[in-house]
Amino acid sequence: MAGRPSKPVDLLLLDGTKHLTQDEIKLRREAEAALVTGKHMKIWPEVKTNKKAAEEFNRISNLLSAIGKDDALQEGVVNRYCLLRAECIDFEKKREIFMRSLAELKREHKAGNIMATQYYALISDMQKNVVALDKQIMSKRNMMLAIEKENLMTIASALRSIPKKVEKKAKTTGVAAFMAKRNDSG
Repeated sequence: MAGRPSKPVDLLLLDGTKHLTQDEIKLRREAEAALVTGKHMKIWPEVKTNKKAAEEFNRISNLLSAIGKDDALQEGVVNRYCLLRAECIDFEKKREIFMRSLAELKREHKAGNIMATQYYALISDMQKNVVALDKQIMSKRNMMLAIEKENLMTIASALRSIPKKVEKKAKTTGVAAFMAKRNDSG
């Protein structure tokens, strides 16, 4: 099926959708409730043992709880996201070590402790390592962004679940007003 994904029934009703019957609304609410386990997310052992990943899991879990989205079906995605975040932090630390080593190598070369050929060979190897780390970091950041977009972790994805505008009711008169009032009271 092409196009936008279907909206939750509560969002449709906020939009002022009138084409749904009470039976359709009931059926959709039951279908939506069937997609939620009612169980809270649990932290995976490998996430629990990784300090950075565990901190991220607790942060995200608290945020999802605040908006009523802390469900066991989200567990795998959130745990993987937290592991990716921790791996990103590790790669960033390694990159920083290489950058400090490059600066130290430069100081040693200026002091005359390293020959030029040896210095340039070491610089070239270290820069290759920095570039390789940068590629790893970007790969993980892209994976994290994909998860964020799908799980209401970005402003854009959160905004997609909000009605775009409030539907204004047209003022009716005569027979149309009588029929509308009769339908509302029935």
